[in-house]
Amino acid sequence: MAQWTQMKQLIPYLATQTLNELYSPSFPMDVRCYLANWIEEQRWEDFEPEKVDQEPQALTLLDQIISCLQNLAGQNPNVVERMRLQHISRNMNMFRSQPFQLVLTVRDVLRKERELLSQASTQIPALALFPQPPAQDSMAAAPPTRDVDLLVLKVLEIQDCRQQIHQLQEELNWERQNYESMQGTLQQTQTNGMDSSISEVTKLQTNIKQHEYNGQVIAKKRVQLLQEAVSSLEKCQSRLISRIKAWRWEQHQATIGHPFDDNLSPLQTWCEQLLGVNGKLRQEVMLAGEPIPELQERLGRLLQTLIQSSLMVDKQPPQVIKTQSKFSTTVRYLLGEKVAPGKPVLFKAQIITEAQARNLGQLGSVPSENVGELINNTAILEHNTSSKSTCATFRNMSIKKIKRADRKGSESVTEEKFALFFTTEISITGCDIPYRIQMISVPVVVIVHGSQDNNALATIIWDCAFSEPERIPFLVPERVPWKQMCRTLNSKFMSEVGTQRCLDNYNQHFLAQKIFDKPDIAGDYSNMLVSWAQFNKEVLPGRPFTFWQWFDGVIELTKKHLKSYWSDGLIFGFIGKQHLHLILKDRPNGTFLLRFSDSEIGGITIAYVAPSENGGQKIQNIQPSTKRDLEIRSLGDRIQDIDFITHVYPDLPKNDVFRKYYTDNPLPRDTTSGYLVVSIQTKVGVEAHCDSPQRSETPHENNSSFYSMDQGNGASASPFYSLSPNNQFQTPFQLAPVPLQGGMYSDPLSNPNGLFPGPDMSQGPTTEMELEEILNTLSE
Repeated sequence: MAQWTQMKQLIPYLATQTLNELYSPSFPMDVRCYLANWIEEQRWEDFEPEKVDQEPQALTLLDQIISCLQNLAGQNPNVVERMRLQHISRNMNMFRSQPFQLVLTVRDVLRKERELLSQASTQIPALALFPQPPAQDSMAAAPPTRDVDLLVLKVLEIQDCRQQIHQLQEELNWERQNYESMQGTLQQTQTNGMDSSISEVTKLQTNIKQHEYNGQVIAKKRVQLLQEAVSSLEKCQSRLISRIKAWRWEQHQATIGHPFDDNLSPLQTWCEQLLGVNGKLRQEVMLAGEPIPELQERLGRLLQTLIQSSLMVDKQPPQVIKTQSKFSTTVRYLLGEKVAPGKPVLFKAQIITEAQARNLGQLGSVPSENVGELINNTAILEHNTSSKSTCATFRNMSIKKIKRADRKGSESVTEEKFALFFTTEISITGCDIPYRIQMISVPVVVIVHGSQDNNALATIIWDCAFSEPERIPFLVPERVPWKQMCRTLNSKFMSEVGTQRCLDNYNQHFLAQKIFDKPDIAGDYSNMLVSWAQFNKEVLPGRPFTFWQWFDGVIELTKKHLKSYWSDGLIFGFIGKQHLHLILKDRPNGTFLLRFSDSEIGGITIAYVAPSENGGQKIQNIQPSTKRDLEIRSLGDRIQDIDFITHVYPDLPKNDVFRKYYTDNPLPRDTTSGYLVVSIQTKVGVEAHCDSPQRSETPHENNSSFYSMDQGNGASASPFYSLSPNNQFQTPFQLAPVPLQGGMYSDPLSNPNGLFPGPDMSQGPTTEMELEEILNTLSE
């Protein structure tokens, strides 16, 4: 149909005379349009005028054209179009005496179309007549219309053969009856010498033999067509199953930010079409003169596969599920409109382990061991007429208890994967027996406390990003190339933050330096292997957290407080110390950039060029601002408060680029509430302790009084502030001096463990098991 698709774009630009010459009354444009798929599938170029022996083939093609037009007319609800198609099909009978003329006409039409398309592509390229179809997600595309249309045409051809056989059989019965009635008078006819009667009997015998021969030929052709149709159905259904699997895979990948079109309507249409074709073919096989067990068996297998493959998890459950918490999920049956009426279809869900998921190979097997107690785990399949979807929605499901499997070595409970298993028995209209259908969800991790959420999410990210489409549940590699990991981090960052700005090469290089603990600024890490342990099992060197915990903290900070800054390109982001030193060392004093802290979870800091005591320059890093800090005072206002940072790297005046982020909130001259007005202002370093005005002894003399808030020298994540004797809120930051000459600047957090007093924050199965036991005991 590709040629006709291009012709439809060209036709508006063709002259009327050209169109009249191209599509004559004997072969109108209507036939070309309605039968475009079928026409372009035939081998018209094989016909040549001198090959008169091809006339039977030409007559067959004519019969197929007329049959297709009549069937299209019968199925068309539009009266005008139906009458038009019937009129065209009657006119096509003019080729009965010269069927060879028809095939030559169609051949010449296709040749002229190709010639016009070739001329248009060279003479009028500016019209862009034949743009390539836009790249589409494999699941967003509609079913392959050509394949289904060809199947429908084959079925129509088979039905036509059956009707011809039936008509021949009726004529044969009539001829035999006439022949038998003449047998009694045959002897008398021979005695009287009536040659005309003998000739008539001989003619009847010849007609009977011809009808019998024609019937055998058509019956043989019909069986051949049935075999071809079943083979075509197998290929088409195989492509459908591949599409369904691809849709499920893309749904799984959407967790890490990959684009995903969740529209299941095209797949539903495709399933319904193939079910209809299967039913018609099974009917034609049963109506065959002799049983064809081989075709019946093949069609039965195709039917079972189609019915059992049409169950989808439309809305997946959350992949990190906390016990005692409500969640929802929805399964959708793509053949819902074909479900036999009567008894409601009840779906049941249960939670299964990774080992049980692997043992689900044989369809119909249900895990016997119950590893978790699910509440509200049944739902009725319901049809929505407006959306034409048939779904079962589990609205208030909850995991009351979960049974853990034995773990090996240092494996954590947040690394254990489960899945929801959905099953039911369903009957389809036109099918004699009910079918058991089942489907499992994507992997989920079950937790008992919110503190496990981050590590559980890491398990899900690794599973979604690095699993293979046709894997054994739920196997994933232990190590992956950094370039693959980098794409995952970038996709997850962009999707979670909701931004179009990706992580650039500088950001990606620093992330590699951090996860591999290799400060070499010139290193190539693309083919180095990253292990699961490096991602979220082992803490980073000198830090109390893993790589994923740190990276996820940056995502949360950016998503909630820095999305606009990041999208506008005002945040440099991830940058190593050596790189920071290189790009700022030649910049004037006051030049600064914003980077994510590599020493705290979810922090952003300001690195700037400042004058040193010896008249040179040094690079200073202001204490990171965390989510709680930015909830008190925004990043834009903090930058406005600091006078000695003047230009954003490379040389943009800060007031020009950050002005829209400043909060214009002038203090009133008086108040009617009786309270002193309070304001917060950012102070840095020594200025935070020495540059505050003295408290007035008479409050009424200072209506614009300030209070000072001191975060102290501890971690900036603390939300608690102490009031200073002065009347001004101050947000002091600690400086990390970086000399311009010499080695890398000193880390202000040389003893990271001092920031987090108390128990070790690293993962450990024993600690998590104890936590689960305590919480389970409390819940009981």
